[in-house]
Amino acid sequence: MRRQQGTTTVEVAVVGLVAMITLFGVVEVARVFFVLNALDEATRRGARIAAVCQLNDTAIAEITVFNPSGGGAASSLLPGLTTANVEVRYLDQGGIPLPNPIGSFGLIQFVRVSITGFTHQLIIPLWMQTFAMPNFATTIPAESLGVWPGGFSPC
Repeated sequence: MRRQQGTTTVEVAVVGLVAMITLFGVVEVARVFFVLNALDEATRRGARIAAVCQLNDTAIAEITVFNPSGGGAASSLLPGLTTANVEVRYLDQGGIPLPNPIGSFGLIQFVRVSITGFTHQLIIPLWMQTFAMPNFATTIPAESLGVWPGGFSPC
């Protein structure tokens, strides 16, 4: 009986470590799915704003990263997501990006907002790793592009 003293403590330590790592792993998988969903939603929001705002307005990228217009370049929802990750393209009828959208305003039929180069940091104990997330893009038909009969509308 005396030789067995302390074995319970060792067993609890080993099982507890495995249980905690598994728990952190499950939480991290849920967090990765949250980030994937948030990036998809960000491109959808950005494309919707780009369809109704003036060409190349800085508010498009700010709203895409979940900030209000004038709210700054860094996302308040996803750490590491900035307006530098956001790319806005204006496309013609064939889906080809226009190199000079202002000069070819009448040819714009679609807007595409993409998020590229975003990396995600895992927080699993003993396995802290950063990996690149896939690129996300949403393309929708262009609407007013910030123009209405009274002039230009602000974003």
